[in-house]
Amino acid sequence: MTYRGTHVKETTFSMRELPNRPGPQLYGAPQGPQARGGPFPPERGPYKGSASGWDGSGGFNGPKGSLGSKGRRRWIPLRVKWVTAILLIGLIFRKVAAWAVLLALSAALHMVGVNNVHLPHVKLSWPWQSISAGTTTNLDLGPWVLQKIEGISRPALGTENFSFMFTHKVSKNIGIWPCWYSATFDAVGHASATVDLNPGTAWWAPSTGHYILQVLSSPVTSKPGRVSVVVVLPQAQLPQSVHDVTIDNTLSHPIDTQHSWTYPGFGCGGLIRPQFSEAVLYSQAQSMAFSQVRTSPRITRPLISTAEAEAGQIIRDNFIQPTVNALGYTLVGFTLRWSGT
Repeated sequence: MTYRGTHVKETTFSMRELPNRPGPQLYGAPQGPQARGGPFPPERGPYKGSASGWDGSGGFNGPKGSLGSKGRRRWIPLRVKWVTAILLIGLIFRKVAAWAVLLALSAALHMVGVNNVHLPHVKLSWPWQSISAGTTTNLDLGPWVLQKIEGISRPALGTENFSFMFTHKVSKNIGIWPCWYSATFDAVGHASATVDLNPGTAWWAPSTGHYILQVLSSPVTSKPGRVSVVVVLPQAQLPQSVHDVTIDNTLSHPIDTQHSWTYPGFGCGGLIRPQFSEAVLYSQAQSMAFSQVRTSPRITRPLISTAEAEAGQIIRDNFIQPTVNALGYTLVGFTLRWSGT
């Protein structure tokens, strides 16, 4: 429709049909720049919004259920995003997850009494401990690795449980009448051998040869370097005092008793009581266990071998390997020797 007048500006209106409404709904909107850019007053459109929908009303077509709060369609469902995030985290920490599953399975089998099942060995490895392949560096690798070793503050322990027997006897003769009572116990001891992983700065002096790092190849593009390390440590130390050995009271028990023919008659039973003091029995068992830890090969050998294996695992996996990997190298050779051997 066109309106013409003497002092009236010419304005053109178009009749457009609104969708999603029952019946032919006609509405006039100006055909000018303002029609595309809006915004119009809320009372202007049939759904009380602008033509373009910039005010969040959805324009002349009204709001749609499939649009978001700002008129944008959500192409990826929220559930798919969560599943994708969980899969990515599992992929990054796959070694940690495998280690935890095998640890739980091993503990469950041990609780039900199944100890002869050989599970695969998976070493605990965090993503940031992986090899930085292709990283080039001009750093002197030897001092960096040695600095990590010198930061070790705790020794390696080789702990073992061992069983032994001892006899406790009490004798109180009555004149010419013998009066004695003895009991033999099966006891379980607990001891540890130690390896000093950081004997001091003088121990690592270059002239001693206790630390040798050899770079076999430098890192290049997409290929890490190769390095080998030789470390010499002091020999494992056995318990130094009787207090370094403990006795498990819950597993220790008497296995045999003997007494004189006068017990418990002739007054012998009044002088001697078979209930020995726990403090006396513990002290005797502890002294016996300490003596065997120092002299019996069946106890000393497992203690020393366990301590040496623990020392090698700690110094290689926790200090040397992560350091060389972070600097773009892979550890292809590690040798642990013992001084005086």
